[in-house]
Amino acid sequence: MNRICVFCGSSIGARKIYKEKCEQLADAMVSRNIDLVYGGASIGLMGAIADAILDRGGKVIGVIPKHLENYEISHKGLTELVITDDMHERKAKMAALSDGFVALPGGIGTLEELIEIATWQQLCLHQKPTGLLNIDHYYDSLIDFLSHSVKEEFLKEQHLRNLLRSPEAEPLLEQMVYFHENPDEFLEQKIKIDQ
Repeated sequence: MNRICVFCGSSIGARKIYKEKCEQLADAMVSRNIDLVYGGASIGLMGAIADAILDRGGKVIGVIPKHLENYEISHKGLTELVITDDMHERKAKMAALSDGFVALPGGIGTLEELIEIATWQQLCLHQKPTGLLNIDHYYDSLIDFLSHSVKEEFLKEQHLRNLLRSPEAEPLLEQMVYFHENPDEFLEQKIKIDQ
């Protein structure tokens, strides 16, 4: 794995633990020579993960749509900043540049990015690992909801298992590297549609 896309909030969050765990993820990524792809902002957890990777000598590619470049205060010190026409192009570019995806705490935008990339995996549009850094149980309610979806037969158990998760960065990256190297153990065969 050469690059991981991180989805996270443009807010720093209410508690210090979010930034601390963000920096631990940066440590784990740089120690494995994994570059960061993210949303290109200099604020919130987005800015924190970019700064932490850069401070440790890693490379960071930011991807931001032009209508948010000034609003989100685009990061001026990145290895590379890609400006896209819109949000759809932004997400497609981030996905194309990345070998895997991690969601840190965030709001509706983070959740939307996570769910879309997990859906793309379910539909066999990519075979890249997707994980939750479940800092201090932040994503427990989401995991409970998805488990409820499995129980109610709207989501397959396999697809929930493919959403890797850990409260700590290093074990999450270990899972992701294993998934990256052995995708056939996790992913179903391509969907066949009768015509």
